[in-house]
Amino acid sequence: MAVMKTVDKTFDKTDPLRFTETGRKAENEKRADAEATLVRLEGLAHLMDAAFLIPGINRRVGLDAVLGLVPGLGDLAGVCLSSYIVYEAKRLGAPRWLVARMAMNVAFDGAVGIVPLAGDLFDAAFKANLRNVRLLRSHLERNGGIRPTVIDGTAHRIDG
Repeated sequence: MAVMKTVDKTFDKTDPLRFTETGRKAENEKRADAEATLVRLEGLAHLMDAAFLIPGINRRVGLDAVLGLVPGLGDLAGVCLSSYIVYEAKRLGAPRWLVARMAMNVAFDGAVGIVPLAGDLFDAAFKANLRNVRLLRSHLERNGGIRPTVIDGTAHRIDG
């Protein structure tokens, strides 16, 4: 006679690895939210740092460099939009050191961007938003917040 075992579909708080059905579902929803947020942030970073191609030079600039042409207010608007990426990183659970590094990138970009002409050239070259999103993606991939886009390892061909 076979013994049937019932499976409890509720979240077991004693299970640290969340092997229960509800725990897996919650982890998958959290991961999907993080991935969707990261895609949205990557779009914003691309718009801010690399949306437009300068013909002849083949150099990409974004809205941050264009806004920087407006004295004072343009740089302030760029810093505010860049700060949204830092806010979302904090919301996704990034550690304080990473949030601080991202904030320093934004502050450095904003401080140098205030300088007329040289700041505009620096805005076109530094690309703080793309750096910040790359840092956030790398952190989330290493810590299991999202699935990695590149699998690290070495491939071996087996001829048989």
